[in-house]
Amino acid sequence: MKEKIELEYILKTSPKVLFPRLSTATGLAEWFADNVTVKNKTQYAFHWDKSIEEAEQTYIRENVVVKYEWKNKDEKAFFEFRIRIDDLTGEMALIVTDMVDSDEKDEIIDLWDIQINKLKHVLGL
Repeated sequence: MKEKIELEYILKTSPKVLFPRLSTATGLAEWFADNVTVKNKTQYAFHWDKSIEEAEQTYIRENVVVKYEWKNKDEKAFFEFRIRIDDLTGEMALIVTDMVDSDEKDEIIDLWDIQINKLKHVLGL
C-alpha cells in the first residue's frame, strides 16, 4: 500500500532560481534524472541508466508548486514540489511530497536526500 510522505528542505535561493529546476525538462535533467524529455508540453519521460519512467505534469503554479503523476502505475502515484516561504523569517523551503510503498519509505527518503543534495550543488548552495 502507498503512503504519502512530505520532506522539507531549506534552500537559500529564490523561487525564480529554483522553480525552473523543478518544472522544466532541462532543469530536472540537471539533478533529478540522467535525462528528461517532454512531449505535448505535459508528458515527461525520466531516464535513469537503462530505465524510463513516464509522468504527466498535472498541475503547475509558477514559482509555487508543480505536480507530476506517474503513468503505468496501479495506484495513483505522484510526486510534488512546493515552495514555501516563511512569513516571519523569509526562509524558503522546498516541500517534496511523494507516494511510497511503506516497506521502502526509509530508502526513498534517503534517495530524496541524495537528489536534493545534487540540486543544492547545481544551485551553488
